[in-house]
Amino acid sequence: MSKPLSLLFAVTSVLLMSATAIAISYNGWFALLFFALTICNIGAGFIVRARMRRKNNT
Repeated sequence: MSKPLSLLFAVTSVLLMSATAIAISYNGWFALLFFALTICNIGAGFIVRARMRRKNNT
């Protein structure tokens, strides 16, 4: 994975984690939503990394 793409995933993950932390004090449902989005974003980063590695090897 290229450095700008990995930086993008890292920054968006940190922003979503921060939004989750802030949402905990306001509304539990929003916190749950942001938590799910955070997990999906991290998972998407791993998927993109694996696909790019597989593409470069073949």
